[in-house]
Amino acid sequence: MSVVGAPARAEAPARAAHRLPAQPGRRDHEIAPVQRDRRALLLALVGVAALAAVLRLVALGQVPNDPFYDAAVRSMGLSWHNFFFGAFEPAGSVSIDKPPLDLWLQVISTGVFGFGSTALKLPQALAGAAAVPLVFVAARRVFGAGPALIAALALAVLPVSVLTARSDTMDAVMMTLVVLALAGVLAACRTGRVRWLYAAAAALGLAFNIKLLEALIPLPALGVIALHGLPHPLPRRLAHVAAGVGVMIAVSLSWLTATLLFAAHERPFAIGSTNGSAWNAAFVFNGYDRIAKPARTDNAAEPNAPAKTPLSSTGRRLRSGTEQALDHAPIARPSPTRLLDRAGPLSGRRFGFVLLAALLLGLPALVKAAGGWRRAPPAVAAERGGQVGALAGNQRLQRAAAVGIGLWLIYGTLLFTTMARLHPRYVEAYTPAVVIALGVGVIWAVRGGAARHRLLAGTAIGLAGYAWYLKGGPVPLVWVTALAGLGAVWAAAVAPRRGRALAGAALACVAILALPVAATLALVAHHETDAGRVGAMPTDEVAKMSAYLQAHRRGARYEVAVSSATQAGALIVRDHQPVLVLTTYDGRTLVSGQRLAQLVAQGQVRFALLNGRCHPGNPTTAAQCSSPGRWILAHGTNITRKVGLRRSSLLWRLRTR
Repeated sequence: MSVVGAPARAEAPARAAHRLPAQPGRRDHEIAPVQRDRRALLLALVGVAALAAVLRLVALGQVPNDPFYDAAVRSMGLSWHNFFFGAFEPAGSVSIDKPPLDLWLQVISTGVFGFGSTALKLPQALAGAAAVPLVFVAARRVFGAGPALIAALALAVLPVSVLTARSDTMDAVMMTLVVLALAGVLAACRTGRVRWLYAAAAALGLAFNIKLLEALIPLPALGVIALHGLPHPLPRRLAHVAAGVGVMIAVSLSWLTATLLFAAHERPFAIGSTNGSAWNAAFVFNGYDRIAKPARTDNAAEPNAPAKTPLSSTGRRLRSGTEQALDHAPIARPSPTRLLDRAGPLSGRRFGFVLLAALLLGLPALVKAAGGWRRAPPAVAAERGGQVGALAGNQRLQRAAAVGIGLWLIYGTLLFTTMARLHPRYVEAYTPAVVIALGVGVIWAVRGGAARHRLLAGTAIGLAGYAWYLKGGPVPLVWVTALAGLGAVWAAAVAPRRGRALAGAALACVAILALPVAATLALVAHHETDAGRVGAMPTDEVAKMSAYLQAHRRGARYEVAVSSATQAGALIVRDHQPVLVLTTYDGRTLVSGQRLAQLVAQGQVRFALLNGRCHPGNPTTAAQCSSPGRWILAHGTNITRKVGLRRSSLLWRLRTR
């Protein structure tokens, strides 16, 4: 018997096939309720999808931009060379630290709609909205319409997903491709057509070309589903899965391999790499370092590093103790409760509350669904072309999907609680597993017996207590969570049978999603972003600096030399002029002090951005302590105040003789 009800639909046609010939007059009476249910389901899905789109698109242009990636989008639109390599600055000397697939979408968007805040974020917002109905499509044929609709609703309002889709980063597009990969694997298992498996592998390869190893977090789960869910003998399953992995690897490495077709001097230096190679940036800087290397604490921050002080996305200091200030506190260090903390950009309000509900309800449901795993008996296998075979195939797929989703949920949680560097957007690599597990768990609990109802009651009480902790007291949202949760238990246990499951599931959704919805509305109202905004400068300072540099450039090739790549983002976005990048991440020198002196003597660069002087207490990786930084301090003149900037040291005039 089904744990969540999906195979029951396969069983119903089998019973109907024996009943309808004897009672042909009942056909219309049986079809009409089904059609009404389908219309209601379609309307509900349209409503959820519309909600997701509104939350991701409303006031999108008011969300602050990310100067780092926006500078690359501006530079990439200037030439095909820059477009292909993901160049960070117009001269194409350095490139971003990732493959540029997502930025290609942004370049196209800004080309169509003009370079502006909304056009820069539109691909991410649309992708995040599209992921919601895709999650429904992926989950429905396996777990049923109820779990699929709850999963779509949870993803539509999940604060961290809304935040990511509204930010000028690329994880929302990656997550949508991951959901496509999941849907493709499930379609291959359901139909036996392996072309869906290969399409899923290609989708995962495209996701790799957006967020690299982060996109491969779902790979073990998808592999488990394919290995146990494909309706083929084991040798063929192994062969198809191996071929799918080959397709994924080929697509994943396609851009990195294509860069090698160009001569070394034509390839920009990849920011974050130790040797300029895009391969090094992909697998070291964005691979091992993200998992094991502690985050930087000096002023040469990595691209999109989290803010160290409680500031709003617009740079305004937040009042201590407010929820907005708590959400902007530094993210917690690795610990078992890291994703459940009260403060930080991955606080319980934004992610942990839904995660906890998925763990408490979803994991037991998935374990139950996977518990009947066994090979189909010979009699069933012989009738695979009929209704009995279809039922057995559906059960096999549900068990395979339950194991895969459960593993994805478990190891995703373990990874993100232990990895050294964590940004909120990273969890998009497993939010599909979280929301699907939640949908399965809610329906499983409300349709069960006394034991499941006790678990639902315990979960409701636990979530109410957790909401009390997150909100700092018995605010109305806490009572909504408690009363709706207990109402779900009552509806599931003692409400009239007609509509019992629907009422219980609806009240459970209110209990689980009320607090996250409030958090989502707050971050939309405050125009929050998950982008680190490295290199951001006040608009008036950028305008004053740009005007001065343009007036005194005197034909120099470079508008300005910058001590570190991320420092020039806002200026590149405004002027889209070549800049001379002197150092990259970790203070690695790209232009030596001697070479800088030659360029200055030749009149190719007349000004430099250098933030501060080199003091004995500075880390050795500080840009101002590098070879070109020391040359600027020794031979340049600080004109920061003269230009009208509020800082004491930023803009330097360089001597030409």
